[in-house]
Amino acid sequence: MDLLEYQGKQLFAKHGIAVPSGEVAASVEDAVAAAERIGYPCAIKAQVLIGGRGKAGGIKIAKDAEEARAYADAILGMDIVGPHGEGPFRVDQVWIEGGSDIASEYYASVILDRGEKKLLAMVSAKGGMDIEAVAAEDPDALVKRHIDPTTPFDAAAARPIVDEAGLDEDVREQAADVLAKLAEVAASEDASLIEVNPLIVTADREVVALDAKVTIDGNALFRHQDLAEIADTADDPQEAMAKEKGLTYVKLDGNVGILANGAGLCMSTLDVVAQAGGKPANFLDAGGGSKAEAIVDALTVITSDAKVTAILFNIFGGITRCDEIAKGIVTASAQMDLKLPLVVRLDGTNSEEGLKILAEADLPNLHQETTMLDAARRVVELAGGA
Repeated sequence: MDLLEYQGKQLFAKHGIAVPSGEVAASVEDAVAAAERIGYPCAIKAQVLIGGRGKAGGIKIAKDAEEARAYADAILGMDIVGPHGEGPFRVDQVWIEGGSDIASEYYASVILDRGEKKLLAMVSAKGGMDIEAVAAEDPDALVKRHIDPTTPFDAAAARPIVDEAGLDEDVREQAADVLAKLAEVAASEDASLIEVNPLIVTADREVVALDAKVTIDGNALFRHQDLAEIADTADDPQEAMAKEKGLTYVKLDGNVGILANGAGLCMSTLDVVAQAGGKPANFLDAGGGSKAEAIVDALTVITSDAKVTAILFNIFGGITRCDEIAKGIVTASAQMDLKLPLVVRLDGTNSEEGLKILAEADLPNLHQETTMLDAARRVVELAGGA
């Protein structure tokens, strides 16, 4: 579960990390009222789960109430496309934040390194930039160190990382303390990613988290009731719908709807569609033993994404019976008046029965393929090409 910037900052503040003062607003009037309370200059920041907000016009600095009103009115309701074509993401909230007098910009993060089964701390004196570009152009500028889970990671343990990164001498103790607290957030809140870019030094030489990118392990939300409540309001509409229906669904940025049974097969299907030149619109694992009703629910979720122009069913029947999948496709097509092209590949348990059901239904928008690669090529073609 990804947190919005203001939610991440609220989490940081809970753990004693300095963040700018701010308030969230969902209307222009509330935004202006918040700006008046916080004072000018202040930042009006779009709250969406994507980077590149500033370049897209989603972050503005207001010097008075007139500008605060104009910027809030322009940002609320706007659609922001990510730097790599992600989205668009509609802005329903803005974060009104007190202005910061920035002397230096750093980068700090703590992520879960699954390969090493440890948290990985990263620090750079080159903050406020695309960290991937920094790592590619000047690898030595990004210091990476794994955190030993068997020993305390406090400011003293974090200090060598900060020293090696070459941060300003007079703020290294503060920066080390922030890094230790970021690791504390990751461990205590079950976060798999925490990124602060930039971590700033103010003119008063205070180290402050000016941004917050936080991803929480959704499987751990039962341990965090406050975060679980955020999850209920932060979900993408399609993901929220899928959760209600008990489906494993992740929204992506493409136009090819994907339904497969089993996480491994679904991941492979995404890869093969990409290999064929397409862009998957989602990950949807219908699970083992899927019944016709589950297929109807799955199609309802997939087709609620307006970007989907074709759908691929990739089913290998084990526990799942292909005839049940076929019945679900026929039922959904009738109930939903489904007109999108459907490409179906059925193999395994009761596949012959399933193929017979589809043949007898004679759906005009249905196309059958016998291999996963052929099915991927066909759905990419029907979705509008590579």
